[in-house]
Amino acid sequence: MKRSIALLIPAGLLVAAAVLPVQASDRRYPVSYVRKVEITEPSGRTVWENKDFLDCDDVVLTQEDVLFALRHMRRVSRSAYDPEKTDTTGCEGSATVTFKNGNNLAMGIEPNGRILALEYDAKTKVAGSPTSFYECSPCRARKMALLKDALYRAGERRLKKLVAEGQLSASEAQTRLKRARDSRDKP
Repeated sequence: MKRSIALLIPAGLLVAAAVLPVQASDRRYPVSYVRKVEITEPSGRTVWENKDFLDCDDVVLTQEDVLFALRHMRRVSRSAYDPEKTDTTGCEGSATVTFKNGNNLAMGIEPNGRILALEYDAKTKVAGSPTSFYECSPCRARKMALLKDALYRAGERRLKKLVAEGQLSASEAQTRLKRARDSRDKP
């Protein structure tokens, strides 16, 4: 009995050690040292925006989103962040985070959890490494309800456009919209 407990404890510690780094934040930017968060652009567009898919005005970055990202973002390589190789929404909110030590972090955060970060010192000179790339899976999950609603509105705009062009009847558009609403509301 004692031997099995003695084996379970190290096994449990190994599992915990394997799971924690997946959600661990970058230790260089602790939330407890944040002095101020300033949203510089709540909803910006990149060259990748496709308004038929998602209108960036439907997705807005908040202070809570920035603090949540600081807690949960994990660093990835530049190639893992490449928009040519990964899904991107084309929408990006921007924020500046000021820490108690005077350093600033300029962040670009997409609703799908992709984050760019560049660290500046108090004199606005680049401090530390060049642009860092991050992923935040919990951020993506947190924004999914907002994204679903934004995608629904984009679908509604597409259907209205098809009706206006005469490519779809108004009754068929209403049927498709109802079907989309029903599928969106399912868990």
